[in-house]
Amino acid sequence: MKKKASRLDTIKMIISCKEICSQEELLQHLKREGVEVTQATLSRDLKQLKVAKAASMTGKYVYVLPNSTVYRRLPENDSAIREMMKFTGFVSISFSHNIAVIRTRPGYASSLAYDIDNYNLKEIVGTIAGDDTIMLVIHENISHEDVKRALHPIIPNL
Repeated sequence: MKKKASRLDTIKMIISCKEICSQEELLQHLKREGVEVTQATLSRDLKQLKVAKAASMTGKYVYVLPNSTVYRRLPENDSAIREMMKFTGFVSISFSHNIAVIRTRPGYASSLAYDIDNYNLKEIVGTIAGDDTIMLVIHENISHEDVKRALHPIIPNL
C-alpha cells in the first residue's frame, strides 16, 4: 500500500502547486508524474483527502486541500514529485520518555505514519496519527537519537 500513500502525497502536491479545475486535468498531471490511476480511484482519493473546490484569484473554481492556506504554489515548471521528495510535511519532533510526537503540515500525518509503520522499524512499537500530529511509541531502552536515525530514510529533513 505504499503505492497509495505515495499517490495521495503526489495528489496533494499537484493540487498545492497548480490550479487544477477538473479530475481529467488532475489525471493528466498525475500521468506526467508517472502515476497511472483510474478516474474512479482518483475520485475516492479526492474524497479521502477531503479535497474541495473553491474560487481562485483568477475566478476559476479549483481543487483545494483542507486548510490550503498553508500550502504554497510552485512555478509551473517544477515537478511535484521532485518537490514532494524535499517536502514530507514534517514540521517538528518532540520526545517524552518512550513517546515521540511528530508535528506535520495539515493533512500529512496519516500518510507519514503509514510510511513509518510500513518500515517496521525495530525502534518503534507503533504510531497513532491525526491530521497534523503523529504519536510514536518507542521500544524500551532506545535513545531519542536512535529514533531520529531510524526515521531519517522516511523523513530526510528530520
